[in-house]
Amino acid sequence: TSLFDSLQDQFDNLEKHTQWGIDVLEKYIKFVKERTEIELSYAKQLRNLSKKYQPKKNSKEEEEYRYTSTRAFLATLNEMNDYAGQHEVISENMTSLITGELTRYVQELKQERKSHFHDGRKAQQHIETCWKQLEASKRRFERDCKEADRAQQYFEKMDADINVTKADVEKARQQAQLRHQMAEDSKAEYSSTLQKFNSEQHDHYYTHIPNIFQKIQEMEERRIVRIGESMKTFAEVDRQVIPIIGKCLDEITKAAESTDHKNDSQLVIEAFKSGFEPPGDIDFEDFTQPMKRTVSESSLSNSRGDGKSEPKFGSKSKGKLWPFIKKNKLMSLLTSPHQPPPPPPASASPSAVPNGPQSPKQQKEPLSHRFNEFMTSKPKIHCFRSLKRGGAGPEDFSNLPPEQRRKKLQQKVDELNKDIQKEIDQRDALTKMKDVYIKNPQMGDAASVDHRLAELGQNIEKLRIEVQKFEGWLAEVEGRLPMRTDQARRQSGLYEAQNTSAVNSCAQDRESPDGSYTEEQSQETEMKVPATDFDDEFDDEEPLPTIGTCKALYTFEGQNEGTISVAEGEMLYVIEEDKGDGWTRIRRNEDEEGYVPTSYVEVYLDKNAKGA
Repeated sequence: TSLFDSLQDQFDNLEKHTQWGIDVLEKYIKFVKERTEIELSYAKQLRNLSKKYQPKKNSKEEEEYRYTSTRAFLATLNEMNDYAGQHEVISENMTSLITGELTRYVQELKQERKSHFHDGRKAQQHIETCWKQLEASKRRFERDCKEADRAQQYFEKMDADINVTKADVEKARQQAQLRHQMAEDSKAEYSSTLQKFNSEQHDHYYTHIPNIFQKIQEMEERRIVRIGESMKTFAEVDRQVIPIIGKCLDEITKAAESTDHKNDSQLVIEAFKSGFEPPGDIDFEDFTQPMKRTVSESSLSNSRGDGKSEPKFGSKSKGKLWPFIKKNKLMSLLTSPHQPPPPPPASASPSAVPNGPQSPKQQKEPLSHRFNEFMTSKPKIHCFRSLKRGGAGPEDFSNLPPEQRRKKLQQKVDELNKDIQKEIDQRDALTKMKDVYIKNPQMGDAASVDHRLAELGQNIEKLRIEVQKFEGWLAEVEGRLPMRTDQARRQSGLYEAQNTSAVNSCAQDRESPDGSYTEEQSQETEMKVPATDFDDEFDDEEPLPTIGTCKALYTFEGQNEGTISVAEGEMLYVIEEDKGDGWTRIRRNEDEEGYVPTSYVEVYLDKNAKGA
């Protein structure tokens, strides 16, 4: 009994241990499954990250990727996408080679374990049954022996008693013999049962149970080997993608090494190169003369050494006029306002003086501030009002500096040539199709393609006209670029003629039928023109001479373009008398001049100066 109990305990221990082994296996499967989920999540996040920073199509970001640094960044994004793909490969391989295989193996292992312990319990039950049979046979043999002994004793007692009849003695004798025979039969049965049990017990402990234990051991060892192989596969799956991940990292390094700071700098230079020539040195200006100071011409005026003195419109701004607007255009902005002057105020009180023309939105800025705006603003030719109304830039890109304009025109010519080539290819294909239809009328009507051929011919002709137009502008620009110094001197005349209509359209586009100018007027005049030799024009246009003096009778706040503010009692110089429009042009000093209402000043003309 103690042996059976000990054996049963061993089965219980093995059952618990093998169940623990299966639990370990399932725990490892869960671990790998969570690892695959992490890999997939990581790959998804990497892909989203790469997609987030990819340049958007048809956006400004696409233009930025012409630089080597941004191209290197784009290559990094693409490699990170491939890098994410390798983590997806890790997840897929771990799922198929580890979790999938181990899950099937666990199911098989559970079935095998169940079968082994079922055989063990069956063998245990069989030996217990044999033991019980042996015990029953033994008890029956013992009982029969005792019964036979009692029957023998009773017979001997009856045989010795003289008072007992002979028949009773015979009956007792027969009963004793019967019991003795039963004891002999029980003895034989017990002996047979004992031999059988010993044989079964030997087989149980030396064959059946060891075999079952051996199978359980092999099963457990296979489980250990399998989980070890899975762990090795776990590492191999990672190791297999290391070369590819290394290539991704190598490509990122290669992209980083491909950055060329010199090339990027050159691209920036090419992108923003205007083609303007820098100004020359500014000559010394002598202010020691009393009224009309002789001003040395700057290098921008292309001094010819004739010693001609030239009163300046603005001493601080003349040297800055070179890249933006010609002097005669700037002076034209100060022409007489196209509106009647305001009447004199009823009193000399400044508060009673009307502003006359409609006040602009903002106060008039000094001319030097305007030039600062010129320096920081983008080139403008077409007026701002037309742009606000939705108008596109000029077709000839005349709003751009020469170098940028040349690039845009060249790009347009290339695009038109590509379109022409496409139309020619279509025309050639239709021509071949028409020839086939003529040779084989059953394949189609040759006249059906004539209309399309005519359309293509018209399109090609229109495109060629466009090409000629843009090539003409391109030739004009290339003939004016600063690098072509032999043709640079002709630029100013060409450019002036080209932009006269644009300036006039701006003036007409203003809300000024009554002469009321808004602030947009000043903005519209901020035009940059290519750097040319402005000296000829500057030399040909002399500022107006002083023809007299005047005294301000009233305070006038000249807040509109072309006017000048004066204070009551102030003495100023007259440079242009009233021509019947009610305005007189005056000059305060070399930096300030403009129009005031004639009724606001008392004019003293210098007849000699006027006659001169």
